[in-house]
Amino acid sequence: MRIPNIIGLARRLIWFAIVAFALLVLFAWLKPGREDMPWTPLSLSEPIGMSTGRKIVALTDDRDQCLALLEGSGLDFTPSEPFGADQCRVEDAVRASSGQPLLPLAPASVAPSCPMAIGLLIWQAQVVQPQAQEILGSRVSRIETFGSYSCRRMYGRSEGAWSEHSTADALDVSGFVLEDGRRISVLNDWFGGDDKALFLKRVRDGACELFSTTLSPDYNAAHADHFHFDLANRGAMGWSACR
Repeated sequence: MRIPNIIGLARRLIWFAIVAFALLVLFAWLKPGREDMPWTPLSLSEPIGMSTGRKIVALTDDRDQCLALLEGSGLDFTPSEPFGADQCRVEDAVRASSGQPLLPLAPASVAPSCPMAIGLLIWQAQVVQPQAQEILGSRVSRIETFGSYSCRRMYGRSEGAWSEHSTADALDVSGFVLEDGRRISVLNDWFGGDDKALFLKRVRDGACELFSTTLSPDYNAAHADHFHFDLANRGAMGWSACR
């Protein structure tokens, strides 16, 4: 009776060793960082990871935590008074002060939700500015937008799902102005085939790692002149749309 038990135990130990070794190899190959781990708090300074986008979306249900993160970022901003009603009620909008470099949105009156501002801060620091310097040799001084808040349903329809713009959890970006004065336009430069086009595609790709939805001129004619970013909550799976 003892021999079968010993053999069974040996087999289990061998399988355990094989699985443990495989997990160690996988862990070493992935080399996960802090932002790959879904259980760690969101960090604005750590490199973008597999869980960064889901952590940003989670902030839509935690206004206090979001504002605390924003205050710790060094961004000069002003929380907006709650506005709107029903599906268009916004209680966490923020407005970045004009002239500060961390989130140079234009027009200065644009007021995205706090989680949207968090995503944009990470995007401009880890994607926009590095790509601008690498490809165009200059930093971005202004991110031009078509706005954030709009109380409407998706695509302006009279029925159906409400747009993320209705809660300011979205932003439409139309272009960028560099410190050396050059302007990069989504409408004019996306299909240009030059460094401006490369820059636009790189910052679009980087946005796909942060936002629930990232749409560009590659999606349809309605987005020919801007990028659409939003923080749609798609549940535990957290799938994203990137076009």
